[in-house]
Amino acid sequence: MSEITQKALTTKVGRRSFLKMAAIAGAFGATGAIAGGNVTRAATDEEVKNPYPGSKLVKTICTACSVGCGIIAEVQNGVWVRQEVATDHPISLGGHCCKGADMIDMVRSKVRVKYPMVKEGGAWKRISWDTALDKIAKKLGDLRKTSGPDSAIFLGSAKMSTEQAYYFRKFAAMFGTNNIDHQARI
Repeated sequence: MSEITQKALTTKVGRRSFLKMAAIAGAFGATGAIAGGNVTRAATDEEVKNPYPGSKLVKTICTACSVGCGIIAEVQNGVWVRQEVATDHPISLGGHCCKGADMIDMVRSKVRVKYPMVKEGGAWKRISWDTALDKIAKKLGDLRKTSGPDSAIFLGSAKMSTEQAYYFRKFAAMFGTNNIDHQARI
């Protein structure tokens, strides 16, 4: 073991430094207790029973990856307001990963792209799905004509199911290339 590594592993805290850190930790603990008092109230029985009156529960699937865990979304006036795990779901069996637990925030994000857009003159402009697909098809066709099918690579995703990955691979073969990979390798 090198001298530097050994020093790093045997670093000692002096009595004076320890007392300073203990005093600072105690001060933070005391201020936290003062600042945290009486800032919340207990929910009423009605609020616990029905926090969003008029909402409905919708069973859905998490789209963070291809596992497809179950989510029960609570929707009020067309807005996803709360979510719970689907305890009866055959895949997730009432569990979520950190991405699934945060799915509501991703769906409600202000920066989420909800429709196709194109940048024209330095500004983003909304376009229709048909226009977007036509533009993509034309660019792929032009690329294939001018540079050949191996000038493109098709990247799969962890969000794809086995069936989607099968069709994605078939599409790449139809395009004329074996250049296919998974986004996780990037």
